[in-house]
Amino acid sequence: MALIVVIDDDEAIRTLIAAALRFEGYEVMEAQDGAEGLTVVRDHRPDLVVSDVNMPVMDGFAMCQALRSEPAIQATPVILLTSLQERAYVRAGMTSGADDYLTKPIDFDDLLAATATQLNKHLMRQSAQDNAVGSAIDEALQAQEKKLSHLYEKRLLAELADKWPTAQALVTDQKFSSASVLFVDVVNFPMLSEKLSSTELSEVVRQFYKNAGDTLYLFGAFDMQFVGEGLLAVFVDSTDTDTVNHGLRAVRAALGLIDSAQRVQVFLQSHFAGRALPRFEVCVALNSGAVTLTRLEDPLWGKPQTLPVGDSVSTTLLLQKQATQAGWKIAASASMLREVAGALKTGRRKRFSLAGRSSAMDAAEVLGISS
Repeated sequence: MALIVVIDDDEAIRTLIAAALRFEGYEVMEAQDGAEGLTVVRDHRPDLVVSDVNMPVMDGFAMCQALRSEPAIQATPVILLTSLQERAYVRAGMTSGADDYLTKPIDFDDLLAATATQLNKHLMRQSAQDNAVGSAIDEALQAQEKKLSHLYEKRLLAELADKWPTAQALVTDQKFSSASVLFVDVVNFPMLSEKLSSTELSEVVRQFYKNAGDTLYLFGAFDMQFVGEGLLAVFVDSTDTDTVNHGLRAVRAALGLIDSAQRVQVFLQSHFAGRALPRFEVCVALNSGAVTLTRLEDPLWGKPQTLPVGDSVSTTLLLQKQATQAGWKIAASASMLREVAGALKTGRRKRFSLAGRSSAMDAAEVLGISS
């Protein structure tokens, strides 16, 4: 019978998971943190690892990355367990090498189904190696991975469907007297383009923007779209988010984007080891003010689209360019700082001259949320 290692610092949860798996006939070993779990995996070579994300000593992401870096155990399937507030980092979990994820509180039917899927997948890989028929099995695995990805998207969208407006619902322009605008762009994109092939660059950028899209969704972005290689999002107050204002949600999303970029840097180091690549870094600008979502008819598909317009939007894009040159990771305008009313930890302050603007803009470097 398959051997499964369960890693969780919460003894009660770990015991429940282990008991459920043992009831199904699996052999189970337990560990209380990522470091201990990694040692167990090295010593016993299990068929599957089920690990929590948020743990002391070594978290689930770090454990997964370390496991993937060791040839002897790197093929071991990993299922990560994440709570709702950590859902913004689910894609980061996939970047670190996880094969699937489940959310807490655990649905044990989902746990058993995911376990069976990953064990079958692992068995198929082993059969491919033993019988030299890897190409056919790889196609089956790729189809299965697409199915899992589709399941992930279905889960996420089902939870957000009630909050996210469809284009068809926007029958007129929507005007917001107060909104927060976020713009994020990849700082070293031209240098990465020189060092990576188009296929490699596409994969790296895809890794980041998958994470970015999830982060913006989960912090309640009302509208989101690409501008060049960058991503623009608008946050507004609404009935389901009025406990946390749009400014603070935008700041939290910005911090999540920086975290996502750091995880893509880990991806670069692990997948392109030995190549002199520039660091993967992003810069985020935050601004607050009036925004209009203008409804446009798509001439190609005939579907309505929305376009955020207004001085607040264009100013945010200009601020991001200046913040990039200043070496800041997150820049917040004075109007954004007023919106969050002292809830931020800030660093350097500067008065930026924006192209085409007669007056300069005061801004501060955002370091985090005040405790």
